[in-house]
Amino acid sequence: MTPSRKQSDCADKTKPAEAASRRIDERIRGLGDWRGETLARLRALILAANPAMTEDVKWIKPTNPLGVPVWSHAGIVCTGEVYAKVVKLTFAKGASLPDPARLFNASLEGGTRRAIDIREGEKVDARAFKALVKAAVAHNAGTAKPTKPRASQAKPAARAAKPAKLLSGGNPQIAKGEGDAPVQAYIAAMPGWKREVGRRLDALIVRSVPKAQKAVKWNSPFYGIEGQGWFLSFHVFTRYIKVAFFRGASLQPPPPVASKDPEARYYHLHEGDALDEAQLAKWVKQAARLPGFLAP
Repeated sequence: MTPSRKQSDCADKTKPAEAASRRIDERIRGLGDWRGETLARLRALILAANPAMTEDVKWIKPTNPLGVPVWSHAGIVCTGEVYAKVVKLTFAKGASLPDPARLFNASLEGGTRRAIDIREGEKVDARAFKALVKAAVAHNAGTAKPTKPRASQAKPAARAAKPAKLLSGGNPQIAKGEGDAPVQAYIAAMPGWKREVGRRLDALIVRSVPKAQKAVKWNSPFYGIEGQGWFLSFHVFTRYIKVAFFRGASLQPPPPVASKDPEARYYHLHEGDALDEAQLAKWVKQAARLPGFLAP
């Protein structure tokens, strides 16, 4: 019997979610060690905390063909990354969540994300973890943006640009967006001496990689190559600007500051530091040729 068009449409709508769940199943089975068991246990806690949670898989690339599991409800709640010695659960808005059990032990410097690194033999407090997931869902629901009126309906006063809010460490809070405009808004809001350094960084990146694409994500400018992912971002802290090379460990020579992520390296710029544009340009060009972060 040939299915009706309505039946086919309904089936098509369920396929992406089912395919994502199957891909996560495959990812867990493929690990075949303590990391798979840990990821499976955390996944079960996430779904138990919110049965309406949506599962997805993002950032599939040749070096990670099964991608990264993502759990969402009114926005991304958390992601599950697997490394050689760590299973990492990153909460997209973790900096805004209560964590009385102090589960967060990684990505503590930024103003938005927080992560939980679990190593072999370590256990996560199930009750506290589920409470954290529920808090993330509630936060997403509470900050969901209402439908905006059309431009023709907007009042002139509503169109007036508001100064960007500065978050912890003086980092500008800029709405997520693609293209050059949000990046320039971020740079314009960088405080004090950091603004000029931000302009110089942006110009150097564009000179070095003219086809680089730009976006603002997690209150940081990102630079990447279409179809390949993001290779660099920078972020304001109180005393310095952190330039992050997501595959920095593969650069020659590697940028000087290590990360908890073995693949990433950082370059810190303090007030009065001489900007080594020649070395930065070499790093940028090398980074743009490597598979990037959050690759589609």
